[in-house]
Amino acid sequence: MNLPSAAVIALLGLVLAGCYREKREFQPPPPGEAAAGAKATPILAGGGPALQPGSALTPDRSQLDENAFAVNQGKRLFRWYNCSGCHAGGGGNMGPPLMDKEWLYGHEPADIHASIVEGRPKGMPAFGGRIPDDQVWQLVAYVRSMSGQLRKDVAPSRSDSLSGPPPENVRDNEKPVAASAAAGH
Repeated sequence: MNLPSAAVIALLGLVLAGCYREKREFQPPPPGEAAAGAKATPILAGGGPALQPGSALTPDRSQLDENAFAVNQGKRLFRWYNCSGCHAGGGGNMGPPLMDKEWLYGHEPADIHASIVEGRPKGMPAFGGRIPDDQVWQLVAYVRSMSGQLRKDVAPSRSDSLSGPPPENVRDNEKPVAASAAAGH
């Protein structure tokens, strides 16, 4: 069956458009240079190495939560940087749980990025300058997957540990609420 050349080109365009889900970035964008279409968000002092000296902006890479490879890299980094030491695999221990609907400092990617880079009172250290900014954004994407905030085809599908919580891609979507609203119920 011969398809008209316009239909073949359109089909090829659709196939290529879906490739971002599995795109692998082996080298982050140069410092101070945002990816095409990315926004810049202000962060406080202590920003990571992606910042230009004297700059208060870092590229917003929150679109990584649409990339399965980046989310899986975030899961690997969560284990490597021992985030489970405080967050107990996302269920909470010394640090707050990351799998529920209660978010103390906000559930948006910029809020989670700020928590990692700047730290938070009562225990969360500032990792700005210690973890490269592209890895922080991968961690942000994975943390959002832990409470079911990502699409099912992007979230990791299995746990790397012997036993643990259900995989991120089968968890129910927890609707994040402000800490003050959660305490009132």
